[in-house]
Amino acid sequence: MRPESLESVPLSLAAGLTREYLIHHRLCPKAIAAEGHLVVATAPEAILDGLDDVAFAYGLPAIAEPTSEDEVLRYIERLTTRAERTVELERADAGDEEMATDVRNLVNQPPVIRYVNLLVRDAYDAGASDIHLEASRNGLTARFRLDGVLAPAPEPPSQLQHAVVSRIKLLAELDIAERRRPQDGRIRVRLESRELDLRVSTVPTLHGESVVLRLLDRGGRPVGLAELGMSPVVLDGVMHLARRPHGMLLVTGPTGSGKTTTLYGALQTRTADAEKIITVEDPIEYQLARITQVPVHRQAGVTFATALRAILRQDPDVIMVGEMRDKETAEVAVQAAMTGHLVFSTLHTNDAVGAIPRLLDLGIPDYLVAATVEGVLAQRLVRRVCGACRVEYQPSPESIALLAHGDTPDQPFTRGAGCPACRGTGYQGRLGVYELLLVTERVKDAIARNLSRGELRAIALDDGLVPLRTNGWQQAKAGLTTIEEVLRVIQD
Repeated sequence: MRPESLESVPLSLAAGLTREYLIHHRLCPKAIAAEGHLVVATAPEAILDGLDDVAFAYGLPAIAEPTSEDEVLRYIERLTTRAERTVELERADAGDEEMATDVRNLVNQPPVIRYVNLLVRDAYDAGASDIHLEASRNGLTARFRLDGVLAPAPEPPSQLQHAVVSRIKLLAELDIAERRRPQDGRIRVRLESRELDLRVSTVPTLHGESVVLRLLDRGGRPVGLAELGMSPVVLDGVMHLARRPHGMLLVTGPTGSGKTTTLYGALQTRTADAEKIITVEDPIEYQLARITQVPVHRQAGVTFATALRAILRQDPDVIMVGEMRDKETAEVAVQAAMTGHLVFSTLHTNDAVGAIPRLLDLGIPDYLVAATVEGVLAQRLVRRVCGACRVEYQPSPESIALLAHGDTPDQPFTRGAGCPACRGTGYQGRLGVYELLLVTERVKDAIARNLSRGELRAIALDDGLVPLRTNGWQQAKAGLTTIEEVLRVIQD
């Protein structure tokens, strides 16, 4: 007997299953047949091991129904968006202003509201840091940034894509009639007992507006240094630097590598009851008790440099500057470190040693760099192997050779096979990979003598610096991440 269609026997996504899991395994529950079993559409390259998980999730025996990959993706899209598809919009032939007026009337229609609410909830439940809505030739696509990597998200309802973008712009108090210039705004969302801040950025593209929403959990708590995955030697070194009475501790790495999280951890080592601690941030990601936090507001003239000059008159003991991106900010920060303050800040450099020439490029004299910088922590974030589907595997000899440098592992390597807990990715959560440059007397002398970067790195290695690659190899050997993941984020 032919199984009933999805339209006649509606299915909802079973608990424990996710869109990413179904896409990864290239299969999707399609219908409940009259005989009582679950019909699962499978693509030609489906991972059929996932049938058992789907059957368990629905509590029904499952049978595979081979179909094309496009059909499977269509079923996944329909099952996971849970949005009405019956609303049809007439295409307007009028200009942009008239179209904007039409969209303003559509943004409060239930399908649009349901989709935007679903998107934010799914992103929060998945632990996503960002939501990307990207305009393309074929319409608007949605993706989540999960553990630093973009993954598919529920697609916007067909024919309502302009309305979805306009709904988000209205919530962020942006001009929905303006589609030719970038705009920025904020949305405050209450999700059960949590309160989220969504930073909204829109940019015009060839095929329409693209929107990115950054999720900031106002109710979250900063992570302590001991929870970041540092080795004991690096943790002891950072703790020692964070407790110094004066000087400068820099954290370096690309955007999204967890630099601000590390600085929050360092601030928690201080005694806020007995010290005046002030931060300048863009944006403020966590609200810290008994710490004065100053947000950057460029439209009002509050930049890192102007805010830093002002807070030096606030009698601070410890200062955190979100980023040193220009000469003026770097000069004021160095001045603060020279006058008895402890300064935490970040730089965009590839490794710890690279922070020194970066400061010199910003116009800071070498003798001031040597006198104020006490340590530089470079870091990356790698995805952690999912503990629910961990299996042993053997990486390629070429991959091992890139990290091992002659070292041999004393236990098998592990990776995640993909399961509902990790949304089919094999990874769940992230941990840091670090290298710590302690500015010893030899390093200070090398900086003051303006030695080359290569000579400076050689001295640092001789004084005990453990490179990022070596730390990544140690994390992979310990089974916390994979060699492929380390190589993905650490490139010389």
